[in-house]
Amino acid sequence: MTESPGDTSFRDKILAFYKGADTESLLARARELCLARHGTGVLLRGLIEYSNICSCDCLYCGIRASNKNVSRYRLGPERIAAIASAGYRAGLRSFVIQGGEDRAFAERELPRAVEMIRRDCPDAAITLSAGILPRESYARLRHSGADRYLLRFETSDPELHRKLRAGVSLGRRLEALGDLASLGYQLGSGYMVGLPGESEETRITNALLCYDLELDMVGIGPFIPHPDTPLAGSPQSPIELALRATSLVRLLLPDAHMPATTAAGSLDPAGREKMIEAGANVLMPNITPPEAKRNYLLYPGKICLEEEGEKCIGCLGLRMRSVGRELSFLRGDALRLERTEAETVRA
Repeated sequence: MTESPGDTSFRDKILAFYKGADTESLLARARELCLARHGTGVLLRGLIEYSNICSCDCLYCGIRASNKNVSRYRLGPERIAAIASAGYRAGLRSFVIQGGEDRAFAERELPRAVEMIRRDCPDAAITLSAGILPRESYARLRHSGADRYLLRFETSDPELHRKLRAGVSLGRRLEALGDLASLGYQLGSGYMVGLPGESEETRITNALLCYDLELDMVGIGPFIPHPDTPLAGSPQSPIELALRATSLVRLLLPDAHMPATTAAGSLDPAGREKMIEAGANVLMPNITPPEAKRNYLLYPGKICLEEEGEKCIGCLGLRMRSVGRELSFLRGDALRLERTEAETVRA
């Protein structure tokens, strides 16, 4: 399979292979491609969960607005920056600043946090994940020093999206992704696998939407039913669905950075290793203080809630060595940017 994503038949050939391949063959092809494009290093992104306050009432999410069993919190800009600085001293050069859809904080306080991180960690990459905001707010955050933005669409099925997101349309999500791309962000999105009401066709359409968006980063994780949500009694799908989804997206988007999500590690003790073996090339050690991250429970059974960040990094190093990989502390920018820089130098 030597064609590139620019070839007309590329997508059809990938889909034909996916539909006909058993899981072992699919994962092996994706792993081979990932190693060829990205090498054996697994990039690290220090995750800071700054707020579990959310205005949305998504049916699947443990921090949904109507869940009264959540102890709500916000970390202020100074605290966020201090956590990032500690991670920077530990060697991290990429951070993901993630919270619920807490618009007031994202518009008033998050730019200040980004500015402080940029001041204290000048060569680090800053990814934000704060939900849907007005374009002018995205522009302000970009001006403050943010490099990347993660906004998952979760499902490409418009009706299922509207149902699960309590009336919010898929179109509005895609509009926000368009705003982010036009502002020069490295663009990340992704989806859950195993949602009630999805089909195999949905899973294929999810992957194709990532392809059509030409994403720089794609996060895929298994749906895990949360007991304090309307989907509490939903069946748990096997991790194989998330592994196959990861491999399909890797084949469609060879250059994309793809995390082995914490949700996979929560569903299966070796879930993150399996995701790496399926074509993922990023890990996100959670460097949020334990007293905060134990309240950021999007799903039950979340791992690493009591571990400090540096301990988490050490554990991940051991895990990656078990599958013949090593941790990488590089920024890990989008490969398209590296190509653009190389072309500029040659010119």
